[in-house]
Amino acid sequence: MPAPRIAVVGVGAVGARAARQLVSSTEVGTVVLRDIDDTRVETAARSLGSTAVADLGPHTTPLDVEVVVLATPAGTHVELAKELLGRNISVVSVSDSVDDVRGLLDLDAEARERGRSVVVGAGFSPGLTCVLARHAASSFTEVDEIHVAVTGTGGPECARQHHRALGGWAIDWRDGGWISRRGGSGRELCWFPDPVGAQDCYRAARPDALLLAPSFEGISRVTARVSATRRDRLTARLPMLRKPHPEGGPGAVRVELRGRQGDARQVRVLGAMDRPAVGAGAVAAVAAIAVVGGDISRPGAAGLADLVEPVGFLAELARRGVKAAVFEGVDA
Repeated sequence: MPAPRIAVVGVGAVGARAARQLVSSTEVGTVVLRDIDDTRVETAARSLGSTAVADLGPHTTPLDVEVVVLATPAGTHVELAKELLGRNISVVSVSDSVDDVRGLLDLDAEARERGRSVVVGAGFSPGLTCVLARHAASSFTEVDEIHVAVTGTGGPECARQHHRALGGWAIDWRDGGWISRRGGSGRELCWFPDPVGAQDCYRAARPDALLLAPSFEGISRVTARVSATRRDRLTARLPMLRKPHPEGGPGAVRVELRGRQGDARQVRVLGAMDRPAVGAGAVAAVAAIAVVGGDISRPGAAGLADLVEPVGFLAELARRGVKAAVFEGVDA
């Protein structure tokens, strides 16, 4: 049987990292690259070697692959996923847009009927954070609360999405219902793995709760925050004042779970530190390999907390250099 073919659509900071992870994987035969910028596709293909193929045809041409990693800008993922699913191709989306995540989750019934997977939010956060939450939950009898925080951005599109999220409305899950709160509010000092350390984090239009709340039965609270400076908050509702950098610096994620273990209350915090584009690319690639390898728990559209076995997934990420950390606390 020939090795599976996987496509990466969008070869910016995250897509290029995902493609690099895929071409280095023995489970993958060919990695097809597609982007609106032909020069960028050709440059990426040359840098990745003979396993990578630049697809320079019209974007309406069907892709002859088993799985497509969508690393295109926010707002494009739902229509692309619908088209691919209609051709019986599974999808891995790295989008952290609330609208994209909602639209992709709405494809669950069709994906189940077709026996295909739509992996939603398979990036640094959401994505790695979903796997960390599922892993941490194994030490609880019952999980009551999950609180996610992220700092740092990947490529320019990630920076633009971060800007939009701070200017939007946060979505929290609380006591069986959804609550909307203004982005940029709710300051909280969050500690991330070293060397990132403590960062002021605020509410933002993040989709984490949309993916995590349905995955943990009976949970009472799910929130998500992003780090921001005073200038970030003041300008969040204005156009970006300067062009984003090609790639941001070091970033980190943090997932805090609260609940019960037997009769005792327990808090557990997991995190990871890496360049967000590198972490997101690795998560997307490992998710795509899980799809073609049949290591997804069920067909349909869902986040990684529902679809993968966390220990094996985290072990594979660690092998690729993206390692999780557990906060053990500090003696007074």
